[in-house]
Amino acid sequence: MSMKINQHRAQCFLDSIREFLTPAVWKQAEQARQRLRRSPRWSTQPLVLTLLVLTWCWGDSQAERFEIAKGFTAVCLSKRRRPGKTVQGFEKALAKLPMAVLRAVATGVRRRLLNLLNLSCDGWTVLGVDGTSVQCPRVAELEQRLDPPPPPHGPPQIWVTALVHLRTGVLWAWRVGRGHNRERSHLRALLATLPPDALIVADAGYNGYELAQTLVAAGVSFLIRASAKDRLYTEQPLRGGRPRQFDGDALWCWPKQARKDLLPPLRVRLIRLRDRRRRQPVWLLTNVLDAQRLSHGQASLYYRWRWENEGFFRTYKRTLAKVKLLSRTVRLAHREVEGALLATQLLLAQGARALAVRGARPQKRTQPRCSPRRVLLTLRAVILGRIGVRQRGPFRRRLAQALREQRRRRSLKVKRAWPGRADYKVLKPPIILTMTSDEKVLLARLLEQAA
Repeated sequence: MSMKINQHRAQCFLDSIREFLTPAVWKQAEQARQRLRRSPRWSTQPLVLTLLVLTWCWGDSQAERFEIAKGFTAVCLSKRRRPGKTVQGFEKALAKLPMAVLRAVATGVRRRLLNLLNLSCDGWTVLGVDGTSVQCPRVAELEQRLDPPPPPHGPPQIWVTALVHLRTGVLWAWRVGRGHNRERSHLRALLATLPPDALIVADAGYNGYELAQTLVAAGVSFLIRASAKDRLYTEQPLRGGRPRQFDGDALWCWPKQARKDLLPPLRVRLIRLRDRRRRQPVWLLTNVLDAQRLSHGQASLYYRWRWENEGFFRTYKRTLAKVKLLSRTVRLAHREVEGALLATQLLLAQGARALAVRGARPQKRTQPRCSPRRVLLTLRAVILGRIGVRQRGPFRRRLAQALREQRRRRSLKVKRAWPGRADYKVLKPPIILTMTSDEKVLLARLLEQAA
C-alpha cells in the first residue's frame, strides 16, 4: 500500500484508506514492533488491517467475521504473502502484538486528520469529551482482573473515554482503562494528544477545581457545564444573590480545600444559556475571559454540538455492534477495543473527507455531516465485492452521498419509557458567594506570589 495519493480526491477504497494509513504510518507501527518476535504469517500490516475489517464486516461469531476479514485483507494486499488461515492463529498473533503498535497507528491517523480536514472553527478546534462502558463476557479472567460494574451486579466492563471533533463528528483520540467513572484521569492522559487552540467542551461530570487547573496549566481552553456543586466567589457584594445577575462576569473558582493548601484561585467566566425546551437555563464555565474570543452565541453553538459525543458512542455500540466484546481474555479484549475504536475513527474520517472534497464550505459552522451507517454500508459493499477495491467511480459517488439526515426534528426521539433508565434531573445553578476580608487578603497575597 505505497501508491502515491491524490490529495484532492480519493477515487477508490484503497486510495481512501491510504490517505490515512500512509507508508509513514506503517513504518512507525513497524518500528514499535521490531524488537519482538513476530508471527511468520502475520506481519504488522495484514494483522492490523484484518483487525480493522473485523469491525466493519458482519457475522454471528468471531470465526465467521474472521473468514470475511481474512479474504478481504488478501485482496487488498494481493502482492504480499497471504496471512494465516485460522482464527486461533490470528488471536495468538494479536495477543502478542504490543499496544504501542496500535497507538502508533492512531497517532499517525491524527496527523493525517490535521492535514486532510479543516478542523478549525472561529479559531478553535472544538473537541467534546465523554465516557462510556463496554461490556465483556462473563469469564473468570475478566471478572477477576477487570473492576466490577456498579450495582446491580452485571458483566465486567471496560471504560472508554473519547475526544470527538464536534464540527465533523470524527473521533480524535481515546483512552481505555479499568473500572467505572475514570473520565477525569483519562482526560488528563489525553491532554498530550490535543491540537493547538483546542477548546474542550464537557458536561457537568468534568467540573472541579483540580481538573480545571490541570487544563489551564496545559494551555487548554475549556467550556464545562456548571451545577450546584460549583461554588464561585466574587469580591463585590451580592446584588440579590441570583446567579443570572453574574451572566458574563469573571468570578473566582477557589474551593475550601484549595484555600487551605494555599493554592492559587482560578479566574473563570460564567455564561448563562437558555434552554427553550425545558425552560431551564444552562450554566457554563470557561477560562476564556474575553467575550469577543468566545461569545455567548459561540458557547451556545459549541455546547449544542456536544451531542456529537453521544452520537459517536451510538455509532460505536449500535452501528458497529460493540455493546459487548467477543474476546475472552484481557489482552485480546483491550486489543479488540483499540482496534474497533481505530476502525470507527477511520470510518468517520473517510466520510468527513468525502464531504470535504464534495464541496462543503470549510469555514461554515453548520456544514453537513456524514452518516456513519451509510459509510459503513459503502465499506461493506466493497468487502462483499459489489464495488472493487480499485474501482474508482462507484465508491467515490456512494461515499460522497453518505449524508446524515438534515431535517429539523419536531418531537423527541424517545418513543416510550425504558425500564431501569433514570429520569433526567435538571441541574441547579452554581452557588455564588462573597469573599470575606481574610479571603481577600489571602487572594491578594497568592496573586502577588504568582506574579
